[in-house]
Amino acid sequence: MENQQHTKPDLVVRGIALGGKVRAFAIRSTHLVEEARQRHDTWPTATAAMGRTLTTAAMMGAMLKGEEKLTLQVKGDGPIGQIVADANAKGEVRGYVDHPHVHLPSNAMGKLDVAGAVGTEGFVYVIKDLGLKDPYRGSVPIISGELGEDFTYYFAKSEQTPSAVGIGVLVDTDNSVIVAGGFIIQLLPGLTDAEIDQIEQSISTLPPVTTLLAEGLELEELLRRVVPDAQVMETSDVRFYCPCSRERVEQTLMSLGEYELTQLIEEDGQAEVVCHFCGEKHLFNRQDLESILAEAKS
Repeated sequence: MENQQHTKPDLVVRGIALGGKVRAFAIRSTHLVEEARQRHDTWPTATAAMGRTLTTAAMMGAMLKGEEKLTLQVKGDGPIGQIVADANAKGEVRGYVDHPHVHLPSNAMGKLDVAGAVGTEGFVYVIKDLGLKDPYRGSVPIISGELGEDFTYYFAKSEQTPSAVGIGVLVDTDNSVIVAGGFIIQLLPGLTDAEIDQIEQSISTLPPVTTLLAEGLELEELLRRVVPDAQVMETSDVRFYCPCSRERVEQTLMSLGEYELTQLIEEDGQAEVVCHFCGEKHLFNRQDLESILAEAKS
């Protein structure tokens, strides 16, 4: 399939509708999910599960301000294990899945069996660092494993905000990501029953979000499919970004202490540290480790 989406940048838009009584977010996250797939060598079902989580994290990041950041953890009983995604207000997102080499037969609808990979028992955790003394922590049980419904349930139960979360990842036959994206529609106080019914009706008849994005639908148009008077207030870039660096890894090695470092030098003569989030490998030879040990002693 010729992929027109790869020429379009990843963006998240924030909008309002119905006189500010609806808050709406939409995202195109194709490059973000494809980079994560390449870094972690995920197989299609794992790509879809990780991609849906990264996409949601990016939209939730757009709800933050300044230096605030958040972490999503999906801990189900399925074969992929835990999914983790970090995002901040600057559109920087990273994430991983415990077991990237998971691909299951299609589900009854002929789609990637994300629920089978995630599992239907477990919890979704949201940790927000809002610059306060303690981070905010919310959690809800997994209710379907499809993730869209699970994040919808989180907003309703933990944040008391009735929301609809639509997320999707379309994977090509060569395992690459054709398109990824989604939306979050949040209902605020003051809506009439008729307005709520209309929104619910629009969402229930909406084609899959990946179908719309693959057809070239712009994000503002996507929001207007749900709430016709949606206005975009802000547009931001989204990208895969991990702040790990050799210097940070050196600090981690130094924190092991003199005994552990000496053991490492004597037994292995080197150390290779792989970042969970981005897959970058940091190699330290004997000379590097001896320098770190000398600094740890000083």
